[in-house]
Amino acid sequence: MSNIPHVIDGHRLKQLMRAGAIWLKQQEEVVNAYNVYPVPDGDTGTNMSATMNSAWKAIENMDEARIGVVAKAISNGALRGSRGNSGIILSQIWRGFAAAVENKDDINVDEIAAAFREAAVKGCGGKKPRAEGPILPVTRKTADAAAELAQNSRSLREMISGLTKASYESVQRTPNHLKILKEAGVIDSGGYGLYIVLDGMRRFVNGEPVDAPPADTARAMGGGEAPTEEGGWGYDVQYLIYAPPGTALDINQVRADIEAMGDCPLVIGDEQIIKVHVHVPDPGVPLSYGVKLGSLRDVVVEDMQAQSEEFKPGETKTPTAKAKAEEEHADYVDVGIVAVASGDGLARMFKEVGARVVVFGGQTMNPSVEDLLNAIDKAKARSVILLPNNGNIIMAANQAAQISEIPTRVVPTRTLPQGIAASLAFNFEHDLEQNVGSMNGASGRVTTGEVTISTRDVTINDVSVRNGQIIGLIDDKLRVAGEEVADTLLNLLTMIQTDEREVVTMFYGNNMSERLANEITDLVREKFPNQAVDLYHGGQPHYYFVVGVE
Repeated sequence: MSNIPHVIDGHRLKQLMRAGAIWLKQQEEVVNAYNVYPVPDGDTGTNMSATMNSAWKAIENMDEARIGVVAKAISNGALRGSRGNSGIILSQIWRGFAAAVENKDDINVDEIAAAFREAAVKGCGGKKPRAEGPILPVTRKTADAAAELAQNSRSLREMISGLTKASYESVQRTPNHLKILKEAGVIDSGGYGLYIVLDGMRRFVNGEPVDAPPADTARAMGGGEAPTEEGGWGYDVQYLIYAPPGTALDINQVRADIEAMGDCPLVIGDEQIIKVHVHVPDPGVPLSYGVKLGSLRDVVVEDMQAQSEEFKPGETKTPTAKAKAEEEHADYVDVGIVAVASGDGLARMFKEVGARVVVFGGQTMNPSVEDLLNAIDKAKARSVILLPNNGNIIMAANQAAQISEIPTRVVPTRTLPQGIAASLAFNFEHDLEQNVGSMNGASGRVTTGEVTISTRDVTINDVSVRNGQIIGLIDDKLRVAGEEVADTLLNLLTMIQTDEREVVTMFYGNNMSERLANEITDLVREKFPNQAVDLYHGGQPHYYFVVGVE
């Protein structure tokens, strides 16, 4: 590309942002494949791509020359749409970049280097963490390279190309710094995702394609074009597809088909459950399509034209008398629980033990900060306790709690059994702080076991695994491999020292029949006759069993 300016203003940042986001979307599954553990739910690429897409939507319709204004909008969009630990850290990187260019019209290469340095600081939370997380080492090395490049070049093209090269080299070195990456034979997936974003920007300034499937910008980024007066806004359609028993969904084919139907396509999930979102003129088309593939659940169809007529730009909608009455008589509580759960059985259990709102999510489908904020608002509580129930959702939960207008505390449950135990410890007569204390204590007494299937050959934690083997994890760490679900589960429970505990709570997934689950539970009761062993239908994807031992 010729005539590349030596500075970046708001318009150029928007172009770079678009290129990085599209290129990351193209490489999403590649980033996912670098998951450390050989489980069928790597989601780093999905989370980072969703975060970048949210950032893009925040500036898609902006026509602003000042880089400070555009960068702030990117930061806000990334924050509210961030998913998973990698998405949260990526949003913090954008936050640091925005802080460095605040009140600026444009920036030169020296200021680009300073902005990367601030991005690295914000991404690390202001200091170097004791244990490196995703993206952080690569961010710092890239920031160091930016400072050196600024001393030797005035060219924007050379700067971005140099940053991309530095990030790639840093990613390749990550196995040398993190033992578990070396054992697993992978590079850091979050760092690789950041490299892909920079590489998309590099491709743009060099006139190389970023390979967006649709030709136009809006459809490529899921933003959608402005509706025509004749056609109107159409319908917002959302639903979950559950695969029929014994079959698998083809997410790549579903994604391609949904993208061809309309605007704002979002298709995430796995072979068992897929979440679909799309804007279409005829809602019957995506609904009929989904019904042919499996069972549809959580179906939402909204008339966007009606909504646009109700909410005009710059106008404040006056609540109807009915809405006012409902608001006045809403069943508010002092303290309410919001929980994240995957699987209809687990969601139902959280409701039964007192959760006001259950957010559908988990591995591969991490809810965004915006999703959690909406759930907090819907809880009808004067204060909220948020249970993420997944280690990859804790950062998003903390971020939502920080910016929510409703006082919110996070009990950092890393697993679903921990979340159930925490919910059971909740007392409606206690205040927020009392409940947080008791729920933290209850969740800390739970050890979690998970049984799933390996997706590749690997040796981690001295456990050698073949692709397709049944594997068991204890508190998210690979501990055992076997040929049968039952044997693997029994070995896992022995490692947990279940015979020294009191209660075993088992949740079977949507990849197992009730009959087989009961048969395996009988084996567990035989092996551990002194423990109370309970079985419930969890309905979770990927995992044959999720087990809480306490």
